[in-house]
Amino acid sequence: MEPEAQKAKLLPGTAVCRHHTASDSMKALLFTCLLVLWLTAASAWRFKRESQLRSGSLPNGYISEYLKSRRPRRELPAADEPGASAGPPNGGADLPTCLMCVCLSGSVYCEEVSPDMTTVPLLPKETAYLYARFNKIKKIGRNDFGDTVTLKRIDLTGNMISEIDDAAFSKLTLLEELSLAENRLVKLPALPTKLVSFNANHNMLKTKGVKANAFKKLTKLANLYLAHNQLEAVPFIPETVRILHLQENNITDVNTDTFCKSDNSYYLRPSLSEVRMDGNPVVLSKYPDSFTCMNVLPVGRYR
Repeated sequence: MEPEAQKAKLLPGTAVCRHHTASDSMKALLFTCLLVLWLTAASAWRFKRESQLRSGSLPNGYISEYLKSRRPRRELPAADEPGASAGPPNGGADLPTCLMCVCLSGSVYCEEVSPDMTTVPLLPKETAYLYARFNKIKKIGRNDFGDTVTLKRIDLTGNMISEIDDAAFSKLTLLEELSLAENRLVKLPALPTKLVSFNANHNMLKTKGVKANAFKKLTKLANLYLAHNQLEAVPFIPETVRILHLQENNITDVNTDTFCKSDNSYYLRPSLSEVRMDGNPVVLSKYPDSFTCMNVLPVGRYR
């Protein structure tokens, strides 16, 4: 057979082979494109889910379950085995309070605790700030703060405190701010000498329940709040006081020694910048010589 004839016979087969090769290439290209699209969609979905986990946009409980499913199981130490005595890492002293309250770097927040908090909580060592407002604490004992000498601020506003041991704050030499507002106190305990601010608004204090020298040794006291009580007279006010609130009491009179000094006509009290005595029976205009040492007149009844 002539070479040309042989070549002619081979041409149809050659065309078929070429046709199949082109078809396979198209299929491979199509498969590759689909695979790329699927991988891109899967990556986008995974990125979206992780973004939702970070932003907290998933339903409650989903994140914790998701994290639990991804967290590797740890081997339990001997203390975790059944029948073994296990204790918290800090020895258990700090755990109860910090479960009921929020403990953050020297501050303890125990506000409106449920179940009801009826006593001062056991505080972690080196606590500087305690906020135990709006609970049902009824009494403060001698040792409730005895071991927490680092306290600088105590806020017990809105409790049911009717009794405080006279030595309850005796060891708190760093205490600067104390709020006992909105309680049921009829008398005040001895107060730390470094107090800068003291708030006993909205109690049931009477003059006989406030010792004559209750504030005498508080040489740094700047803010004194005794409004909405049952005081019949103005207590001794340290010279350092700048803001004094005595409104809504039963104060019936003042004299030249209440704010000034009757034996020193040159005596001045420039630091006393705000005095509220409104809501008391006393008519302040009857005692004009009682305010000569002050830069401002008290807010109150003048006629």
